[in-house]
Amino acid sequence: MVISLIGFAVLLGIAFFGLPLGFSMMLVGFVGFAFIRGMGPALETVSQQILGLALNANFVVLPLFVLMGVFVFRAALAEDIYEAANAWLGNKRGGLAMATVAACGGFAAISGSSVATAATMARVSIPPMRRFKYNNGFAAGTVAAGGTMGILIPPSAALIVYGILTETSIGDLFIAGIVPGLITVALYLAVIWGVAFLMPNLAPRADKATWAHRWHTLSKVWAVLVLFLVIIGGITFGVFTPTEGGGIGAAGALLFAIARKRMNLRVFFYALVEAAETSAMVFTIAFGALILNNFVNVAGMPDAIVDFIKTLEIEPITVILVVLLIYILLGTIIEGLAMIFLTVPIFVPLVDALGFDLIWFGIVMVMVVEISLITPPIGLNVFVIKTIMPDVPLSSMFKGIAPFFAADIIRLMLVVFIADLALWLPRYVAQF
Repeated sequence: MVISLIGFAVLLGIAFFGLPLGFSMMLVGFVGFAFIRGMGPALETVSQQILGLALNANFVVLPLFVLMGVFVFRAALAEDIYEAANAWLGNKRGGLAMATVAACGGFAAISGSSVATAATMARVSIPPMRRFKYNNGFAAGTVAAGGTMGILIPPSAALIVYGILTETSIGDLFIAGIVPGLITVALYLAVIWGVAFLMPNLAPRADKATWAHRWHTLSKVWAVLVLFLVIIGGITFGVFTPTEGGGIGAAGALLFAIARKRMNLRVFFYALVEAAETSAMVFTIAFGALILNNFVNVAGMPDAIVDFIKTLEIEPITVILVVLLIYILLGTIIEGLAMIFLTVPIFVPLVDALGFDLIWFGIVMVMVVEISLITPPIGLNVFVIKTIMPDVPLSSMFKGIAPFFAADIIRLMLVVFIADLALWLPRYVAQF
């Protein structure tokens, strides 16, 4: 246990000085394992683990959904989604911010990435909000918070990783994420309405669209709905596997991009390169987390945590709250996907031993990882927005995020204490 804690301290120190987290975890995990078992076993184990993960067919699903997200971006569907949301909501108090949240939810349903959602929607929604004199911090906070939905609303890369690591149904995880995702949209819209009602100067009304324009914009976003329903419906009802769903999603997004005349050989090549770079980054983190977790397990940390919790004689739900607090603290220094790879092997055995549903915990864990994307000082989504709004101080952005952060905590507690919010829909679908 002590060796594991020393290893984590060294890991944080190395990462703080700029070594990429994946390589930091590899280094600490390898050295730690070699310290306990010897250099020979460490070399053999690390090589076998990397090879085994690289050849794991289940992980093929991840780059396929990454590729789908890249093709969706190249097809410029985000612009149409935002145009439709803006046509219906823009003229209301805080309407442009509401349209941004609605568009983030729609784009998240076909991208699977929070960072991609935040970056894409920022380029689309920030200019009109600035044109109508929105407060810069509130505008940035809206996009940063709205972008976090990309990690929860299916198809989600985070849920895919969790499903593979815990051997739980990816289809069930996707279905379980729908209701919490809708709750997120509803709470964010309520936050915007409240802010605009109390401080109307922060979020003025935009122009009112004609009914003809509103209906026309809906006709342009049918592709989003079709792609989402085909993927989620096919996986849920067993028509195809998640891996096949990823392939169908990528092919469908490519066809949409071609049909919209947004794809040529040059764009196709760069899309493949972008997807390959993103997948390589994810797999580097996965390799590092696997090696580090092997060291942690050999050092006995998971068993020590379980034994320690049992000696405390506290309620299981209290343990869950402590785990979630740890996630929030980790989120201030570690990127979301890396946190999932790093902590699932440690906390899932504990959660399982306490008798909690692993599908439910997967949704709760991804929700708290979402919060880390807008938590200072890292707040990855905030730094993405910063590159697009370099003139806006980070302090203003985090002030704009504050009401959304409060809404996230409320939503998290709802799902923690009312587990059926996540589990009802998978159980209902399972009846068919």
